Amino acid sequence: MRVPPAIPAQYLPNLKKYAYSGVDKSLFSRYILNPYWNKLVTFFPSTIAPNTITFSGLLIVLCNVLTLLYYDAGVTCACTTKPDTLGCDGSDRGRCPPPWVYFSWALGLFVYQSLDAIDGKQARRTGMAGPLGELFDHGCDALNTTLEVILSTSALNVGHSWWAVASQTATLANFYLSTWEEYHTGTLYLSHFSGPVEGILMIVVIYIITGLFGPQFWDRGILSVLRLSHLFPSLPNPALNDTFLTFGALGLLANVLTAYSNVLSARRRKHLPLLTPLLGLLPFFLSTALHVAWLAGARAQVLRSPTLFVPFLLYWGLGFAHHVGYMILGHVAKMPFPYAGTVGTVWTALGAVDANLGRIGMRPLIQSTPYRTSLFVFISLVFAFIVYARFCVSVIGSITEYLGIGCFRVRKRTAAGTWGKPEDAQVVPPSVGTGAAAAAVAAGGNGTANGFALSNGNGEAVKPEAEKAVLGAGWKGKRA
Repeated sequence: MRVPPAIPAQYLPNLKKYAYSGVDKSLFSRYILNPYWNKLVTFFPSTIAPNTITFSGLLIVLCNVLTLLYYDAGVTCACTTKPDTLGCDGSDRGRCPPPWVYFSWALGLFVYQSLDAIDGKQARRTGMAGPLGELFDHGCDALNTTLEVILSTSALNVGHSWWAVASQTATLANFYLSTWEEYHTGTLYLSHFSGPVEGILMIVVIYIITGLFGPQFWDRGILSVLRLSHLFPSLPNPALNDTFLTFGALGLLANVLTAYSNVLSARRRKHLPLLTPLLGLLPFFLSTALHVAWLAGARAQVLRSPTLFVPFLLYWGLGFAHHVGYMILGHVAKMPFPYAGTVGTVWTALGAVDANLGRIGMRPLIQSTPYRTSLFVFISLVFAFIVYARFCVSVIGSITEYLGIGCFRVRKRTAAGTWGKPEDAQVVPPSVGTGAAAAAVAAGGNGTANGFALSNGNGEAVKPEAEKAVLGAGWKGKRA
């Protein structure tokens, strides 16, 4: 049976209408990181495709994950100081990675952020900007979200615990909300403190501190670290890792309120129903509930197992990336919102129901023994990888064929049907500006070029006469 394409034929023409809109209020990126990014992109020749830069950053993070799997695949380092942690059997004292590994994670994540920031600049330099870049960029970010949760779980010394599950849930929720917000508003909003900028830098600092003082540092009470415990002996003294995760939960709440406020404003301007977008949050709640139910079932053997927790998180992350991939695709191709979820949701429901059959007096049909549970989790991981890989191949193939562009090569299809360099692959010096309309300004255009639309701090399109003023202020545009 032939699998239907990821992009139905009737939505392909919308790809040519796509124009990126973004708002970045981060002062840190505007005044500190942007000059660095503008310089960094000049070291890349115009023959390197922007998607190659993006994918290279993801490969670096994957190498970081491989170092974790080599030294502590079971994330058992927490057993060294907390033998009562889930998965610690008393005899296993844990195996912590050496300090240089944490430093390499910090460097790898910083490099990932840098490459993720300059891929859009490279796209404008080479004339390769468009909806494929938006999908590719967000797809790599979606995968990196789970990978960094796994690494930070080790660095913060929380082990395979419910704190780690809460961290995964909160991190994915933030990404889902941003994607949901962009779908309904048409604009990607980055606040004064955003995940792609300040959030990543904060995790980089965590990795460096862990490399200097060891993961056990995060088990110390916050008042003890600040040397205030003797002044306030009656106050609670929560561990640093608990405090950090609580801070993340508060950040999630703020993101929920901000995202829905932006969606409400956009819907009011278009005179559309205000409550309908909330239905788009249901697939995430359902998916999260199913994954948590799976982990909690069968006496939490997946959560307790040193060999299954990381593969399960990877399975969860691939399914999440698949679903938000459809959301981003719906945004750039003007397709209906993917309320139904994906085939991965059905598979997760199967695992969750089977793991919880014991609660009604029945024996699990699939996960009846530790061996069969392990086999099913790894089969699920392979299944999720195949499904997501098929989605990526289908989307990339459809867009490159319809738009006549390359994915990992700087080329476009000419009117004669042959492949060659983009006709408008004019190299634009970064000093012209950092906004999406920099190329258009250099060429005397009208503020939109190669699928970009410049926005001001309020999410409104910038008029041509105001472009140079906005660009001069250091506006930072993401790649489309």
